[in-house]
Amino acid sequence: MGPKLRVENGSENSSDASSRTGRRAGATAVSARHIHIGDAWTTRVKALEAVIKGFRPEGPVTNTCEVVFFEIPGDEHLHVNVTHRYVTRVVSGWAGPGTIPDGFVHSRTFHNTPQSEIVQHIRDMVFAARISSRSC
Repeated sequence: MGPKLRVENGSENSSDASSRTGRRAGATAVSARHIHIGDAWTTRVKALEAVIKGFRPEGPVTNTCEVVFFEIPGDEHLHVNVTHRYVTRVVSGWAGPGTIPDGFVHSRTFHNTPQSEIVQHIRDMVFAARISSRSC
């Protein structure tokens, strides 16, 4: 497996983070990383990671989330997995959920999609409503 880059939203050691957000430091809701990204997507993925770093939940953090970008050799699409610790409502355009050791993963690909649309699709999935364990 290639090198991994992890961009986390917030800092576990920053007291400034808690004063800006009104939440405890270390209450990271969203992280992003990429694996196996070639030259065609490198610049766009770095920009997407920077935007995701700025995602802020509107309410209390109830479902941590990781976004992973990757490419598959011979496929020109950007693949995106969004993994939540707890199951979420279905979001149009995303496959899943699949069950993995870290939680529940949804997948989607992008090709000739404008950056702003990719961001909106990812934001919709990142902030998909958590399904209560009582309703599962």
